[in-house]
Amino acid sequence: MTQTVAPPSVSSSSSSSVAASSATTQPLLKINEVDFAYGARQTLFGVNMGIAQREVTAFIGPSGCGKSTLLRCINRINDMIEGARITKGNITLGNVDINHPDLDVIALRRKVGMVFQKYNPFPRSIFENVAYGLEVAGMKNKKVIAETVERSLRSATLWEEVKDRLHESALGLSGGQQQRLCIARTLSVRPEVVLMDEPCAALDPIATAKIEELIHQLKKDYTIVIVTHNMEQAVRVSDKTAFFYLGKLIEFNNTMTLFSTPENEQTERYLSGRMG
Repeated sequence: MTQTVAPPSVSSSSSSSVAASSATTQPLLKINEVDFAYGARQTLFGVNMGIAQREVTAFIGPSGCGKSTLLRCINRINDMIEGARITKGNITLGNVDINHPDLDVIALRRKVGMVFQKYNPFPRSIFENVAYGLEVAGMKNKKVIAETVERSLRSATLWEEVKDRLHESALGLSGGQQQRLCIARTLSVRPEVVLMDEPCAALDPIATAKIEELIHQLKKDYTIVIVTHNMEQAVRVSDKTAFFYLGKLIEFNNTMTLFSTPENEQTERYLSGRMG
């Protein structure tokens, strides 16, 4: 990353619950009055929030509310869609404006990894899947690669299940194992932030429980942002929760506070099943 900027000041125009949720320490990620559009269609409106380091932040809300769009802004996956762009505001990682024209997007995506809803291992061996990011980055040292593969699989709580078949196809793993393999692949390049877009949507309850336990372990070392339609899951895994509706951040607070005593009527209606 070649360009750093001073962190923008946080606007006071957001709701009181959003402002009140700001961490006492400097957030690792700052989303500053972001508007976003797909061509002429605006989908995010003035989103303003700080995401704390080594916490789990959940994005919840009805389908089409903008939560996955915002998640994909954080590592610029939306850049791959023609006409998709932030039209106002910015996002900073530390002091770096991630949309600065001089920024190395590949380097950004190493710092901000992503796990998708549908597990997507490569049609290669288990070992090669985890080693892929290292090899793309130019790593040639086989000993370092092997050590990193083991570390990453251990971090994803998968090592004991696959250590004797590392050179077998990853496609032979169960769905839950394939998703944990994708998490290991993300961790292999040591990101600062891990984005998860409904990582359990395609999994059964047992595999889901393993991923949720893994999230609790990973937050010791990583900042995690998870999109989920499962409100019970948000309660189980997250420290803070953001509720979105029609492209706007309605409420952002500590998870237990937001679910037990929401400040906004729209939040209360959604949580009670009377909206969305």
